[in-house]
Amino acid sequence: MFRESATTLPPVRNVQLDDVDRVARAVLPIGTDYASGQVLDWHRHRRAQFLYGATGVMIVETDDETWMVPTDRAVLIPAGTRHRVTMLDVSTRSLYIEPDAVPWWPRRCAVVDVTPLLRELLLVAVDFAAEYDLAGREGAVAALLLHEITRLSPVPLHVGLPSSPDLAGLCRAYLADPDVQVTNETWARRLAMSERAFTRRFRREAGISPAAWRTRARLVASVPLLRTSTVTQVASRLGYSSPASFTAAFSRAFGFAPSTLPRS
Repeated sequence: MFRESATTLPPVRNVQLDDVDRVARAVLPIGTDYASGQVLDWHRHRRAQFLYGATGVMIVETDDETWMVPTDRAVLIPAGTRHRVTMLDVSTRSLYIEPDAVPWWPRRCAVVDVTPLLRELLLVAVDFAAEYDLAGREGAVAALLLHEITRLSPVPLHVGLPSSPDLAGLCRAYLADPDVQVTNETWARRLAMSERAFTRRFRREAGISPAAWRTRARLVASVPLLRTSTVTQVASRLGYSSPASFTAAFSRAFGFAPSTLPRS
């Protein structure tokens, strides 16, 4: 005979982590719906976070990197990492995990593809109460979630940032509004530096030349643009000679074609 679940408490949806953070569960699933364009300003969590977007695109910023997270991908955020998230039509299914339960968690953020099985587990888990039954079905699902996360492959949907605030500020502004007309001279002038001195300093901090960084940044910045625009429109917006050349560069950088990203 089937028996009803003993869980009578409401599911953890659209609540603040602080309200349930001290619940004695290694894995806390929380589902949250965000207003379009909502920004979760700079913050950090005591727990590690598996942040999955069931819809929309997330822009996740840390002090030294920016990550684009399309629908059906997730970002693994280490415990204590300072970050900011911009939500573009996003509904999340997050897991907040005690650090001791995931000693294998990456030390830096990582975007990963989410398998169909993991997606279904996440959709089930966000209907659990905070104090779900560890000995029953809910506990088994929570344990399986961690096993499935260890099998995921990273996707390089990110770009690094220089360490100094002025250079990082230029880069963040460029990611928000990539302008193909910007040159090294443009950026050097904004910082009242010679082009040679600027280029040398940028390369020292970022590990690549400013021009190479902007090329990479345009590809990364194309991910949220592809949410509402066609490949042809984005290719033209970012200065590519044709949709085919943009598709080739995107596929080479990220391992999948831009046409595979869902549109709003």
